[in-house]
Amino acid sequence: MFSVTEEVTCVYNWRKLFQSLLLPSVENIRPTGTFPNHTSRLAVVYWDCQWTKSELLHFLVSRIGNKSSGLVSGSSYVLVLWLVNMELFQAKDHYILQSGDNALWCSRKDGSMAVRPATDLLLAWNPVCLGLVEGIIGKIQLHADLPLGLILIRQKALVGQLPGDHKVYKITKIVVIPLSEDEPQDLELELCKKHHFGINKPEKITQSPDESKFLLKTLSQIKSNVAVPIKKKVKENKEKERLEKRLLDELYKIFMDSDSFYYSLTYDLTNTVQRQGALGKSDQPLWKKVDDRFFWNKHMIKDLIDLQVPQVDFWVIPIIQGFVQVEELVVNYNESSDEERSSPETPLQEPTCVDDIHPRFTVALISRRSRHRAGMRYKRRGVDNDGYVANYVETEQLIHVHSHTLSFVQTRGSVPVFWSQAGYRYNPRPRIEKGERETMPYFASHFEKQVQIYNKLVIINLVDQTGREKMIGDAYLKQVLLYNNSNLTYVSFDFHEHCRGMKFENVQTLTDAISDIITDMRWAWVDQAGVICQQEGIFRVNCMDCLDRTNVVQAAIARVVMEQQLKKLGVMPPEQPLPLKCYRIYQMMWANNGDTISRQYAGTAALKGDFTRTGERKLAGVMKDGVNSANRYYLNRFRDAYRQAVIDLMMGLPVTEDLYSIFSKEKEHEEKEKESQRGAQEQVSLLLQTYMQLLLPDDEKFHGGWALIDCDP
Repeated sequence: MFSVTEEVTCVYNWRKLFQSLLLPSVENIRPTGTFPNHTSRLAVVYWDCQWTKSELLHFLVSRIGNKSSGLVSGSSYVLVLWLVNMELFQAKDHYILQSGDNALWCSRKDGSMAVRPATDLLLAWNPVCLGLVEGIIGKIQLHADLPLGLILIRQKALVGQLPGDHKVYKITKIVVIPLSEDEPQDLELELCKKHHFGINKPEKITQSPDESKFLLKTLSQIKSNVAVPIKKKVKENKEKERLEKRLLDELYKIFMDSDSFYYSLTYDLTNTVQRQGALGKSDQPLWKKVDDRFFWNKHMIKDLIDLQVPQVDFWVIPIIQGFVQVEELVVNYNESSDEERSSPETPLQEPTCVDDIHPRFTVALISRRSRHRAGMRYKRRGVDNDGYVANYVETEQLIHVHSHTLSFVQTRGSVPVFWSQAGYRYNPRPRIEKGERETMPYFASHFEKQVQIYNKLVIINLVDQTGREKMIGDAYLKQVLLYNNSNLTYVSFDFHEHCRGMKFENVQTLTDAISDIITDMRWAWVDQAGVICQQEGIFRVNCMDCLDRTNVVQAAIARVVMEQQLKKLGVMPPEQPLPLKCYRIYQMMWANNGDTISRQYAGTAALKGDFTRTGERKLAGVMKDGVNSANRYYLNRFRDAYRQAVIDLMMGLPVTEDLYSIFSKEKEHEEKEKESQRGAQEQVSLLLQTYMQLLLPDDEKFHGGWALIDCDP
């Protein structure tokens, strides 16, 4: 659904465009298709209702088709629909993005960008409309040997609406166009319903079978006569092409496989409600107000920002990596949950209509991953020389009731000391890289930045206090004691010790112990009149990876806060918990949050997710965690080097590893694995033949069998 008053704009721009073509009149303008009418003039008609585009189009055809039943007596109207669409044109020297009066030209030779009037499309050499896109992410060069690539949003999905009717979108598909003179491959863009100048997409030229055979024969003759240096060059080109394909695949997967990237055209997703209130209202464009830590495409869009002209504001879309989910919940204690309704012990009930008697509230989760020290699990650990830590994520929980918006913020981040794990073993042992005194200034730098932003921090350290994790927990505590800052409170909770035997409900032991801290910390609360109260400090939660245990604990703390907020607003009775159905949806949101952040850092869904979703730890969940844990090891071993390289390039950082050497090592490893598998198969085959001779009598024949595999040797 969409509001016609929002979508139908810039009608008179069409008049200007067609007048610039020196057309005698606008009589034949039919931008939305052919209408059976004779248009004498253009106008905008507004409706207060919301229609789908197909409904509106059907209405127009039925009303405008008969001039006597026009919208206004004696006049005919054409509504120019879909002018907010962004079209991509290919010209000889440029790719051109155009939307309404705005046009962005990107050079195919050097990648330079320029904002120009839409009418300059007339000056382009043979512009061809390739289709529709949703926006620009930026540019990237995947390797020094490869051309720049223009990254565009090919498809988006509406996630939900935040308070104030701000729409939030998730990027579901991207397209990367090489900025070179080569023809782009099939981009699979949605075709434009209207081409400004009637230019259709050219058909692909295909060769006849006879021509193909002739060319192949000629090519084989040429190949037989090439010199050795030429063969070497061809081999190098093939390696370059394979590397390009591998890096490009990783770029597509980063954007499309993990549901990671979100944006809004009207809401600042990088800033919490409290920070937005501190900034106040201003006429600055959205991208100039963002929190720099979470502006993920800042480097990729830098060339456009550096133009320093007001026209770039239309094109710069701040994108976050993280997670966003918005749900509307109904506080109905009479309605049973889906599980109860499906139980055979539950008697059938008449369906009841949920009306205004039951309070409603909107809950939203927004997680923002820092672009500093970004990367994969075993490639990025601990703190760096600038005081930034790996896997740093700020998570904000929003509750909206009527005109009231309440916000509660937590963060997670790697233990801020210099430590690492060699990711070439399953569950590798951690290693401290620098001593206490050498680490102190970087530890202090990290927390000085945190205190400056959040005022006070309560550290909740969930690493094991025994075993191989102990050295990391001890190093953390020593640094806290050496730093000796009154704005830091340190809480240690050995998650695995307290929740031994899959008793994850024991997390309540922690929330009960820190209940006074939760109450004193409060939350941000704003309404139409302004700020009612502010959050005083945050919880900074961590485990080794800041994924599985961290998400369980953050969800538990956030639930306590949410129940306090709803009781304060009168949405929940003082002595009752949240209705089971609301609680299930709420748990699902936090589990989805954990899965998404885990895929971004470790490549798989979060472990212990079944507890976050259902409140129970079951054997099936344990088995699923085993699979995910093994997958994490596999992904780290074979893919993380490429993904880390792509992330570094997105951030504008130098790639520290030689990708060609990694590529060749991976090929060698794959060949060794194949040889090892062949050898193992031969040994198994020989073993089977030997046992068959021992077990089968001479007068019997072998017809078939099963292979029994020990899955947990």
